[in-house]
Amino acid sequence: MRVPPSFIRFSIVGALNTAVDVGIFSILSVMGWNLFVANLTSTTVGLSLSFVLNHHFTFNSQGDKRKQIIPFLVVTLCGLWVLQPAVIFIVTHVISARDSAVLPIAAKVVATGGSLIWNYIWYSKKIFKSYAS
Repeated sequence: MRVPPSFIRFSIVGALNTAVDVGIFSILSVMGWNLFVANLTSTTVGLSLSFVLNHHFTFNSQGDKRKQIIPFLVVTLCGLWVLQPAVIFIVTHVISARDSAVLPIAAKVVATGGSLIWNYIWYSKKIFKSYAS
């Protein structure tokens, strides 16, 4: 099976967004921020970077950004602010070592993996559909 070039570009963008998101989340959680607030902050920065890079680099979109931004935001925010916090909550409450400083970061990495899959499917099938290759 041939891997679509858009998936390779998406993976590169995803790795960069993930590094930015997890980096900010890690710093804020180690500083003692509430995990929900730390996640909200880190994902907002990642969200902004993600739209620009996916629009221009991943899908080389020539489409109207104004028509793509709302569906992009809906899909991405569902992944970031519904899916990720749910996974973080489940992971941190299922694993008994809740006092571990590494646990929230590990939970964030698992949650990010789920949202990356969610995003690619929606971006390539609906939001930037005519530009995915």
